[in-house]
Amino acid sequence: MEIMHNLYDELIGFMGLRSLLDMYQTGNYKALLTLNGILGAVSPVLPFLLVIEIIRAIVYKRFKIEDYRMPFFIFIINRVIGRFLSIAAVAFCIGVFEKYALFKTTFTWYWLIYGYIIWEFGHFLYHFWGHRVRLFWCLHATHHTPQSMNLSVSYAHFFLEGAYADCIRTTVCMLAGVNPPLLFFIMFIDGTWGGFIHAGENVVKDGRLGFLNRWILTPSHHRVHHAKNPLYMDTNFCNLLNIWDRVFGTFQHEVPNLPIEYGVSRDVNNRNFLDVYFGEFYYLALDVWKAPGLWNKVRYIFMPPGWSHTGAHKTAVVVRRAYLESLKQEQPIAAPQTTLYETAQQQTN
Repeated sequence: MEIMHNLYDELIGFMGLRSLLDMYQTGNYKALLTLNGILGAVSPVLPFLLVIEIIRAIVYKRFKIEDYRMPFFIFIINRVIGRFLSIAAVAFCIGVFEKYALFKTTFTWYWLIYGYIIWEFGHFLYHFWGHRVRLFWCLHATHHTPQSMNLSVSYAHFFLEGAYADCIRTTVCMLAGVNPPLLFFIMFIDGTWGGFIHAGENVVKDGRLGFLNRWILTPSHHRVHHAKNPLYMDTNFCNLLNIWDRVFGTFQHEVPNLPIEYGVSRDVNNRNFLDVYFGEFYYLALDVWKAPGLWNKVRYIFMPPGWSHTGAHKTAVVVRRAYLESLKQEQPIAAPQTTLYETAQQQTN
């Protein structure tokens, strides 16, 4: 019976139903008038969307167990340790850096706008470095190994990635004066939207979301981010607001005639937990071991994935640039026809 009780608690916790059940059992719905009550009431949305996604996939005969098995297995592995590390990282950064803030903000709508722009900058830094620094890529790559897009992918992370991400994002926000209650509210919005943008076609077939595609980062943009197509590599690092991707030139729309290929550039055995979870660490260690000289060993750790001491680099920047150069050479069949290169440039802008 204890096992069943624990499973029930885990299921309720995963579905985000604990706050709602507490209100129902006590009959006290006044909590809905508070911020914590509202957040608790909204928390089941993403888990229920995941259930709907799976049901629709089964109904339309598109369900593949391998699309969901590894992300759920990773979620179970990370269930306790990853969550508490992230909480500790946020608390530590607030305690250390809040006193060095340039100025103080309050929990108001105008500071919310400011705070969210600052949060997105911190998110951009963590995410950009997660793709451009080999060691940080080892923490982030687990999230990119799935070869399809669905809501379960949002649960697939290396257990240390949350702590690394929250250290950077929280430090940036504290130094910029974002007060902690406002930060926690922003983190809730970010986490909810960050989960939703992983929705697959069984929930949101056209991930562009109409006119919103021009103003915020939609599931379509995040599908681009998870792609290994040369054009799409290392783009769309923000989460909700695309301002910093536009500022730093990493913004990329989905190109209609370029189907997305999900995954990472190396061959991954998605049935093997060790390969999915620790594979990048293994190949980094292998490169460091074989590299001649201490300086080259250090550079393998901190240079972008694909960097080589031989000069034969296969980084995302090199691969994307070569791809765009090859598209320039394409000739349209008819004069009025737009080449894929021109389409890509238009979609980027």
